[in-house]
Amino acid sequence: MSVTPQQVGRRERNKQHKLDRITAAALELFSEFGVDDVTTQQIADKADIGTGTLFLYAKTKAELLLLVQNSAYADALVTGREAAEGIPDVLEAVMAIVRPVVECNRKQVDNGRTYLRELLFGDPQEPHHRDALTLTVQTEEAIAGVLGRDPRVEPGDAAKLAHIVSAIMFVSMAATINISSSVDEILTEISEQVRVLLPTRSS
Repeated sequence: MSVTPQQVGRRERNKQHKLDRITAAALELFSEFGVDDVTTQQIADKADIGTGTLFLYAKTKAELLLLVQNSAYADALVTGREAAEGIPDVLEAVMAIVRPVVECNRKQVDNGRTYLRELLFGDPQEPHHRDALTLTVQTEEAIAGVLGRDPRVEPGDAAKLAHIVSAIMFVSMAATINISSSVDEILTEISEQVRVLLPTRSS
């Protein structure tokens, strides 16, 4: 029995609908209770699906967190890129990219720190982990594009500097010493470190 394009289209729409429900359920529960205090059964119940179906989309709770946070991270990166386009100062433009990423990561501090831990130590073969790594690459590319505006920065150096800026951002968000720090305090810490990386202006 052949499968028609209409049947394939309906199947894909149903899969996307379930994924949207899972993402919304996980986001709501993680935001309210934190990732450590939510079970996969609660997420499945909230999404109105069976746990077996849930595991077709994410095998572990950590993968569910990556799924949720990746979506927010992607939106934050779009916001940051758009903001940076209208800012001529290089440091300010870099921080325009960084700010929404930090803001989305700190909406729920424990979730954000768990996400960063999964990003660093998770299974790179897992699809949601690969998506997270792709977002970090895209972040570095956006920052390198801004740094490349400065004629004193070679293209290759812009990419290297962007990698360092990215590392500074992630360490500042993940550091235990910054658990109680506000978004603005973390951004100030990042900005002060990034500033010393940039070429100094001649008088």
